[in-house]
Amino acid sequence: MLQLAIILPTLNERENIATLVERIDAALAGIGWEAIFVDDNSADGTAEEARRLAQADHRVRVIQRIGRRGLASAAIEGMCATAAPFVAVMDADHQHDPALLPAMLEAVQRGVCDVAVASRFVEGGNAQGLSSDRREAGSNLANRLARRMTGVELTDPMSGFFLIDTARLRALAPRLAGIGFKLLLDILAASKPPLRVREFPLQLAPRRAGASKLDRAVAFEFLVGLYERSFGRLIPVRFALFGTVGGAGVVVHFAVVALLFQLLGSGFALSQTAATLTAMTFNFWLNNFLTYRDRRLRGALNLLRGWAGFCATCAVGAFANIAAATYLQASGIHWALAVAAGILLGSVWNYALSSRFVWGRFG
Repeated sequence: MLQLAIILPTLNERENIATLVERIDAALAGIGWEAIFVDDNSADGTAEEARRLAQADHRVRVIQRIGRRGLASAAIEGMCATAAPFVAVMDADHQHDPALLPAMLEAVQRGVCDVAVASRFVEGGNAQGLSSDRREAGSNLANRLARRMTGVELTDPMSGFFLIDTARLRALAPRLAGIGFKLLLDILAASKPPLRVREFPLQLAPRRAGASKLDRAVAFEFLVGLYERSFGRLIPVRFALFGTVGGAGVVVHFAVVALLFQLLGSGFALSQTAATLTAMTFNFWLNNFLTYRDRRLRGALNLLRGWAGFCATCAVGAFANIAAATYLQASGIHWALAVAAGILLGSVWNYALSSRFVWGRFG
């Protein structure tokens, strides 16, 4: 009888999954389980490897997502795709020990807690698998902020390894943002009244193969989660991020115009054109790294195609920007006000078209 589904979001984890299924099978002896690999169209054939395993073991399933990325959204999709009464989320890179699953399942089954969380910071656990002291310190800071937001006392609310009643998760799913890496934080913040949590010590192990899904933007990802939970219903997160990046691009734009027009004496039209191209390139890079990091373009060819697509989709906005600003400046409007008017005119077009035709297509 199926009791537990283990959801394993994957991105380029081909070398990890066969041995992980073996470890799960050994840990859950006597417990009905299934492993659902939710793969974001990995280039290394992770989905194909999962299908190969599924041919020999009906407990292995795979969801291959095309054109959608993100650990949290993958986990939600997998959790809603199972008939098991209980569901766990864990990494597929062997950093999370499946031997904890039986005790976590028993605690939730018996009603000891609503959510069982594997913690790196509770007594008996460790975070030595974290890649650096800076990352561990950042995780500690994020944990303190998360506890204030959720009202739940946990040593590790940023954990990516937890177990919950599936019906409870499905009830919460419409209120979850599905953004970023820290789904547990989203679940705890979305639940009213607060969920009862019990922690289990986790010895975080090094990755066995593949590259970490986390990078230098993980702290920013955490702030995105805080924003989504606080203001996301008023202004969509991605629009807010795009606007923030655009604001930084404005600074770049003004700086280039000031340098060329004010200091070097170049013509205003030439200065405005150079500033627009520079700001577009800057905005593309920062949006790719932050705003659309769940769809991030990687590799020289994809980046080049993405940059070209971004410039192409912004061409009309850029033309309107340059034309309007040049006209206003020639009409006697102060150059700074002319620049600001041109930027405002092109911004709406840039957001709408780049979302659809750059990161929607090439991502």
